[in-house]
Amino acid sequence: MTTLDRDETHTPAALPRPVVPGRPLPLRVAVPLAVTAGLALLVAFPPYGLWPLAPVGVALLAAAAHRRRLRAGAGLGFLTGVAFFAPLLAWTNLHTGYLPWVLLSLLQAGYLALLGAATAWVSPLADRARWAWPALTGLLWVGQEALRDRTPFGGFPWGRLAFSQDTSPLLRLAALGGAPLVTFAVALTGGLLVTAAWRGWATARRHVPEHTTPQPADSPLDGPPPAGGAAGRRWAPVVVPAVVAVALTVGGLLVPVATAGSGATVTVAIVQGNVPRLGLDFNAQRQAVLNNHVDATIELAARVAAGQQRQPDLVVWPENSSDIDPLRNPTAGARISQAADTVGAPILVGAVLLGPGAGQVRNAGILWRPGTGADLDQLYTKRHPVPFAEYVPLRDVARMVSKQVDLIRNDFVPGSTPGVVRAGPAVLGDVICFEVAYDEVVRDTVTGGAQLLVVQTNNATFDVAEARQQMAMVRLRAVEHGRPALMASTVGVSGFVAPDGRVSDATGFNTREVVVRQLRLDDGRTLATRLGWWPEVALAALAAAALVGAAVLRRRQRVRPG
Repeated sequence: MTTLDRDETHTPAALPRPVVPGRPLPLRVAVPLAVTAGLALLVAFPPYGLWPLAPVGVALLAAAAHRRRLRAGAGLGFLTGVAFFAPLLAWTNLHTGYLPWVLLSLLQAGYLALLGAATAWVSPLADRARWAWPALTGLLWVGQEALRDRTPFGGFPWGRLAFSQDTSPLLRLAALGGAPLVTFAVALTGGLLVTAAWRGWATARRHVPEHTTPQPADSPLDGPPPAGGAAGRRWAPVVVPAVVAVALTVGGLLVPVATAGSGATVTVAIVQGNVPRLGLDFNAQRQAVLNNHVDATIELAARVAAGQQRQPDLVVWPENSSDIDPLRNPTAGARISQAADTVGAPILVGAVLLGPGAGQVRNAGILWRPGTGADLDQLYTKRHPVPFAEYVPLRDVARMVSKQVDLIRNDFVPGSTPGVVRAGPAVLGDVICFEVAYDEVVRDTVTGGAQLLVVQTNNATFDVAEARQQMAMVRLRAVEHGRPALMASTVGVSGFVAPDGRVSDATGFNTREVVVRQLRLDDGRTLATRLGWWPEVALAALAAAALVGAAVLRRRQRVRPG
């Protein structure tokens, strides 16, 4: 008997081991299933993009944890989490060493451990009503993500199921209920798959050797196949959930989404200036990075003057395009003014601004107008700086774990207002880097009047996998709010996204490129925008109710006579 799962039964080694109704899968099966679940979830995300494997991963974890004790369910969930998050977040160790990557991966895996324990806990509900299993699976995934997205220090939503569906029909559900509804649909599909496979697996192994004594069934999932019934009745519990899973996925294509805006047309240019060298030392190359973006913008102006390119109404530079504070450094400010004056359009500049206090800085998007320079009324300060990357909470404690925290000399202070930037021809919804993963940060810009979603990001310390995962989030946000969107990166991937999620003019990675496109703006609001966080609240509340319901059912089973 193992410490992972003490509820396994044992049979003499000389006898074949039957599938005992009412028991979990054998541990020798459950452990590989849990690891495979994590790997299936991994390859569902960019850069692999095999989105159908997301519900498969959900199904494998649900099967592995079903009917286990809480500790065993948590252990299997943790295995899934490590197999999933460690490779998914491998880009975090490229330039900072292994310790931050290991700690972050283990922390995120801990949430899947909670999910595994919750899955084991609600097993009596799934056994009592077989068709409840898919819904329970979907609700628990939403509840787990709601917790992980907010804790600790504001949470880390990377790796949400919804973000794996950027090319899936289920992406369209974002227009109805945002990322939580897409996650629920993916996990519900996985629950349907495990419902079908569990019945089929149990039926296939039902015939036990004559020298064993079958035990009575205690669950609709494990009941014997219909005696003398038609083949259709025998296979209906397998076929029906599988068909419903396929129909749910394909049915996503029926959800209406915006294809083009109904407002004015604007021409927008994205300048991806690139950096001299990838890595953390891009900060030491601040002047070179700023010069790259200035020079690329001036080259764009030359092509416009030659009639080779359309005159832009707006130019977008990425996050960290000016790590020299242009409001305090006259040389940096003059260079940005030169670019804006030459191209004849306002530039949204990603800048690091000093202050407001000593040892503090701000990660900001500031509008720089031709002729007049910085428009301080149109300045957005990042509201959700990344802990242990842009600021260090509990610095003295963190230093005991790793002295690398002192590489972050100045803490970024958060802004307090949504990133609504009025750029003249368009009202922008500016979010910076990882903020695109947070539902409320993006939605606040849309409810504040944004007609075009703009994601300014710096991927110079990461890799192309991270950049593509971020672009998948931009695609979901465009569909969720029915807005055209764009991502501007220092090194790539940059590009435009239509309101239906299609990507255009995507750039390469670690290249210097300028892309220009006409976009039609939109002022409308999708159902998801109007509902806000209520779909997630409702689904998470139902998840909590399921946990309470399982507790009641478990108590009744314990006190039942016999």
